Amino acid sequence: MRILGLSAYYHDSAVCLLEDGHIVAAAQEERFTRTKHDACFPEQAIEYCLKEANISLNELDYISFYDKPFLKFERILETYLAYAPKGFVSFSKAMPLWIKEKLFQKELIKKYFSKQYPNIEWDEKLLFAKHHQSHAASAFFPSPFDEAVILTMDGVGEWATTSVAIGKGNKLETIKEIYFPHSLGLLYSAFTYFTGFKVNSGEYKVMGLAPYGIPRFKDIILENLIDVKDDGSFKMNMAYFNYCTGLRMTNNAFSELFNIKPRTEDQPIQQEHMDLAASIQAVTEEVMLKITCALAEEYDIPNLCLAGGVALNCVANGKILKSNHFKNIWIQPAAGDAGGAIGAAYSTWHTHLGNSRDILENDSMQGSYLGPEYSQSIIEDALTNCNAKFITLNEDEIVERVAQSLANEKAVGWFQGRMEFGPRALGGRSILADPRSADMQKTLNLKVKYRESFRPFAPSILREDMSDWFEMDADSPYMLLVAEIKSSRRREMTDEEQQLFGIEQLNAIRSEIPAVTHVDYSARIQTVHEKTNPRYHTLLSKFKEITSCPVLVNTSFNVRGEPIVCTPEDAFRCFMGTEMDILAIGNSLLIKEEQDPQLKLDYKNQFELD
Repeated sequence: MRILGLSAYYHDSAVCLLEDGHIVAAAQEERFTRTKHDACFPEQAIEYCLKEANISLNELDYISFYDKPFLKFERILETYLAYAPKGFVSFSKAMPLWIKEKLFQKELIKKYFSKQYPNIEWDEKLLFAKHHQSHAASAFFPSPFDEAVILTMDGVGEWATTSVAIGKGNKLETIKEIYFPHSLGLLYSAFTYFTGFKVNSGEYKVMGLAPYGIPRFKDIILENLIDVKDDGSFKMNMAYFNYCTGLRMTNNAFSELFNIKPRTEDQPIQQEHMDLAASIQAVTEEVMLKITCALAEEYDIPNLCLAGGVALNCVANGKILKSNHFKNIWIQPAAGDAGGAIGAAYSTWHTHLGNSRDILENDSMQGSYLGPEYSQSIIEDALTNCNAKFITLNEDEIVERVAQSLANEKAVGWFQGRMEFGPRALGGRSILADPRSADMQKTLNLKVKYRESFRPFAPSILREDMSDWFEMDADSPYMLLVAEIKSSRRREMTDEEQQLFGIEQLNAIRSEIPAVTHVDYSARIQTVHEKTNPRYHTLLSKFKEITSCPVLVNTSFNVRGEPIVCTPEDAFRCFMGTEMDILAIGNSLLIKEEQDPQLKLDYKNQFELD
């Protein structure tokens, strides 16, 4: 039986194809259209998933959409009515789009499928799951647990913004919910907006900026903006927010509360913005820790699953793990709306059809390597058509050459195997570098990624070496947990360095691997496992053999504002548009100096700010 899960129309459109309960393929539409966070109906992602399974649309048994449009419309309409006549401008802009498209998503979806196969009764195949049901299903059903507490936190689905479910076997039951407008995700997005970053994409910048600040506004937030109970349940004071009825997240009262004006994206980041980031991060961690502590005490279940956009806050996730309220934690790698496609498909297979689960020891996400893969012959044809100059080696040779280049502080584009599903590059579509280099963080940010200098980079580490380098000994294959560098690997700071403030702290070397050590000695870790990514594991092992260091800098293969590369052509364009030194695609190796200089692109200004 084949089930197609869909997420679309808001942001991060995506598709997942299940075959007899196993994921065959999953991909985000942005990777094909090259439009970041593309919200359009995912036609190209559908085409890829069907091709991967070698089937046609008419061979699908069910199509499952990740939320219920009428319930969402009900929430929007009721919210506007509750605040009327305030918000009429926003209402008048939103309604035509809803009436034209979003309210009739069922008809739009049917139209797409009927266009190709008009004689099929698509009504009977098309199902809709609640938004948080899709999130919870995406977290529990692929997890390695037979029983778990599932916590979903995001901006808002239909009405729910926070929900708790209990999963056992193939059953999933929602037991608690917090409703809009009270939303930890929207609170965090309000600070994202206020500090000059884009909502639904810039939240990770706020998280990355937080360690440079002091959480001096934390009490102001807890006393005025959000009332948090001992069990983590909360209620927001809407007098400071404008997202219910307006076109902005915050209002003038919010600005007056902090005595700070909203920052625009072109204004420099000041210490006050870092302090705001530190403060909302501290509040978020407190709420999540209170909720998870209360859930652990109430249900006495050792396993926790997380999903929803807030679950991408890897700093908070790391503190939940460290708190030991739950023995085991598993986080859906595509925790945001893209992952809703996976959850919608699983909900149909297990909840609607009642099928049993096959629980795998690690999980059922296959390392999240669920996207397209290209054969060596296709790679070579693509590079030849791009007029690239390359040599083709065997696997041992390509690993040896790349590892040696990394040891010589070269920035390497690494394009291998299947593309990752979700927001993180995990060694399939990655830019790699030497973490021992003191200048590598700035170099990668400014010359390769073309983004803000403060943005941290993550380490990939051999799973077997994890406990030797970090204060954590757990699997973290999806780069969703933060832990501190082992004290034995740290460098003692001088008195002068300890006086550094804000972004100046970047200048201080804090450990043996400074390129991935944040200013608070933390790092967002990816553990690399031989079973799920053997070639990347071999590369790390070879780098360790050369340098005695089992760690590499791993950042996504793209520039600021660009989706992660999908095809060999995408990779070559990005390679030629940045100051990467080496590109390894399959067994093909490209060196920048050998390329035709006329093929160099101006990538720095090609994409919008993310």
